[in-house]
Amino acid sequence: MSATVRLVAAALSGLLFGTGLAMSGMMDPARVLCFLDVAGAWDPSLAFVFAGAVVVSVAGHFFAGRMRKPLVAARFEIPSTATLDSKLLGGAALFGIGWGLVGLCPGPALAGLTLGLAPITIFVAAMLTGMALHRLVLLRPEPAVREIPVR
Repeated sequence: MSATVRLVAAALSGLLFGTGLAMSGMMDPARVLCFLDVAGAWDPSLAFVFAGAVVVSVAGHFFAGRMRKPLVAARFEIPSTATLDSKLLGGAALFGIGWGLVGLCPGPALAGLTLGLAPITIFVAAMLTGMALHRLVLLRPEPAVREIPVR
């Protein structure tokens, strides 16, 4: 498959995803925060967005299991580990805390950059900074150990 076809498929997928986020209200932090506020002014409408996402995901896994390879890639990229470790749980906690504090998660925030709003731009800058710090601190390679022969 050519790089151009993969690029067009990625662009169309991103456009469809961003359009869905915009139409569903997921790019509106106030709406997301009302959905998360189950003890207050709860807005259950985003539950339908989540339900729709689950249906699409299940269908995707169903069809992927019956295909030898994806249409525009050499192979499926499926996580190989099923263990819960401290990095996964810590990352999930940080994601949830951030989402609960500001009402944005990475997908809607990136799509929201098209609106040119300062709070969304600040959120994305902070998110990218956090990703860079993670790469620098947690993913740095271990220093090589040289064995010195004893005489």
